[in-house]
Amino acid sequence: MNHHYDVQEITQFSTALLVAAGLDEEKAQAVAEILVEGDLMGHTTHGLQLLSPYLGEIQSGRMPVSGEYEVISKRAAVQTWDGHYLPGPWLIIKAMETAELMARSCGTGTVVIRCSNHIACLAAYLKRATDQDLVVVIESSDPATKSVAPYGGLQATHTPNPIAVGYPTASGPVLLDVSTSITTNGMVGRLHKQNSQLPYPWLKDHQGNATDQPTVLFDEPKGSIMPIGGLDHGHKGYALGLMVEALTSGLAGFGRVQAPSQWGASVMVQVMDPEAFGGLDAFKRETGALVDACRNNPVEEGSPPVRIPGERGLALHKRYAQEGVPLPDGVPEALADWSERLGVTFPQALQ
Repeated sequence: MNHHYDVQEITQFSTALLVAAGLDEEKAQAVAEILVEGDLMGHTTHGLQLLSPYLGEIQSGRMPVSGEYEVISKRAAVQTWDGHYLPGPWLIIKAMETAELMARSCGTGTVVIRCSNHIACLAAYLKRATDQDLVVVIESSDPATKSVAPYGGLQATHTPNPIAVGYPTASGPVLLDVSTSITTNGMVGRLHKQNSQLPYPWLKDHQGNATDQPTVLFDEPKGSIMPIGGLDHGHKGYALGLMVEALTSGLAGFGRVQAPSQWGASVMVQVMDPEAFGGLDAFKRETGALVDACRNNPVEEGSPPVRIPGERGLALHKRYAQEGVPLPDGVPEALADWSERLGVTFPQALQ
């Protein structure tokens, strides 16, 4: 059973916990806000479930508690940063701010980051851009991890490599966040800890047999997560996964060739200003017309109406802002443990 927590209280608690662990205030606030935002939008594998491992990263010294990113390349509408494994949410927010300034001037701005720490839920960043009538694209890979095999292959070569896009329309934003694999490491890891199985056979064992058992990613020899499309059409997800690697580690000039051993991310953040292209009003008309056509599309009798990407997350966000954010089983217990260790009072559940 999930317990609900007041949004402001759990955000303040998470910030205080990170500060008590040594993280400076600005970075702690950014991390806490993004993790809570992930839970508010229903992305529970990438919400406060990540706070405990982030605190572990801080205590081990793998996540620096202070310092700045390094700009290693810069042009009018492009920057490349070395994130020095600083907190991912803070780096992404800074990258979005920088990319927005370039987009307002040049029409588009792109920041590529090598050696970021883990960046949490990509969907949690998108509305920061769409609220400003901007388009944002975020892509991420982790060159230290392999869990997804190429289509037709048996050994993992890359990560789920998510793609997130947000853009405004005349009737509200479209917010999409999809992995190029059928499921995520976070979901498989959670179900493995719970001794549960996946809802469908989204994994392959080391011999190529489809399975719903998370253990195949943890037993030796290891299996893999299938690309989007699965056994039939996995070539599509595989191709997208390669694209993400090129636009993150490839553009950053640092990735699997260097074989980093630290949990982290290579990231691309791109912001576009529709006003610099065909104009904002025209953009919203075009995007809004298609969204309306999808939303008003006929469905089979008794079926729910067609949803727009991000619509469910925004509805959950509105609901949980009033009812309190629900935390999955295991997360309050893990945070209560850190609360005791670091001397920060854990808030009472609302229900």
